[in-house]
Amino acid sequence: MNRPLVFSLAAVLVCLSVCSCKGSAGKTNDSPTESKTKLLGEFNADSAYAYVARQVAFGPRVPGTPAHEQCGAYLAEKLRSFGADTVIEQRATVTAFNGDVLPINNIFASFNSQATNTVLLVAHWDTRPWANMEASITDRTKPILGANDGASGVGVLLEIARNLGIKKPDCGVDILLVDAEDYGSSDGFTNNDRSWCPGLQYWVKNMPYSSVNRPSYGILLDMVGGIDAKFHREHFSHNNAKMPTVKVWGEASVLGYDGVFINKVGGAVVDDHVFITEAGIPTTDIIENINDVTGTFPATWHTLDDNMNNISKSSLDAVGKTVLNVIYKEKAL
Repeated sequence: MNRPLVFSLAAVLVCLSVCSCKGSAGKTNDSPTESKTKLLGEFNADSAYAYVARQVAFGPRVPGTPAHEQCGAYLAEKLRSFGADTVIEQRATVTAFNGDVLPINNIFASFNSQATNTVLLVAHWDTRPWANMEASITDRTKPILGANDGASGVGVLLEIARNLGIKKPDCGVDILLVDAEDYGSSDGFTNNDRSWCPGLQYWVKNMPYSSVNRPSYGILLDMVGGIDAKFHREHFSHNNAKMPTVKVWGEASVLGYDGVFINKVGGAVVDDHVFITEAGIPTTDIIENINDVTGTFPATWHTLDDNMNNISKSSLDAVGKTVLNVIYKEKAL
């Protein structure tokens, strides 16, 4: 996906490596980690990787472009093919920070919708219109492919959805593929935090829940496919959505992924989860926010190198198996 970089907090949270969205760098390490406990479901990293590659093949998924429209149709059809009870395409227009009017499509699917206990899984499927982290001024005007920043989280959720269609969970699972997450201002983050995630902000104002049927919690996946990725507890998740954060990092530890899910508080990221938590659904963010090389986001973040060459099946595997185990261990209330 990616998204809102909390540079607005950078001055005061330098020690937290304040960050905001995606990337991946390093050497490839695709050897599987040995699990310490039983894996629930059959998450397939090759399948997740193929879903990432399919999205990238459309090209940059910037709202209002043919690639965006084609990819949206593909994602909705895949969710239907996996047996979702309901698939809703929430189409609307939102106005970006720079005045651009964006046609958005928030894609929402429900599995086991009759359950009394529901978990919300989220990823953004759009891509950044500008490679603003490129060294070349000319390159900064080009859109990114968003293999990690967008497609990686969606690819994992599609593979999870495939599993849910085969083996029904005890709980309900809602999957939200949110649009226009990455259409935010990187010019002076101090006053621009809320320029990010306009698609999610629209969804929150029109979400299909009341105070009595909201999901118990949410899990956001953003930039989860980087090479040698490590996922520290995101700062806002740790403080404002502790329950799902403990569930995810605890399950990762049980599965033997302690070296991938680092049980320490990392950077603060303004991402979709912030707005969902504010709406009453505590949501944790799985995002690489302390990269070994950069100290913040991966080196490919908001660059033209955010492509399939920098996607790791091993990272997709660790995230997917962890989240799927969390889901299958969740009980109906």
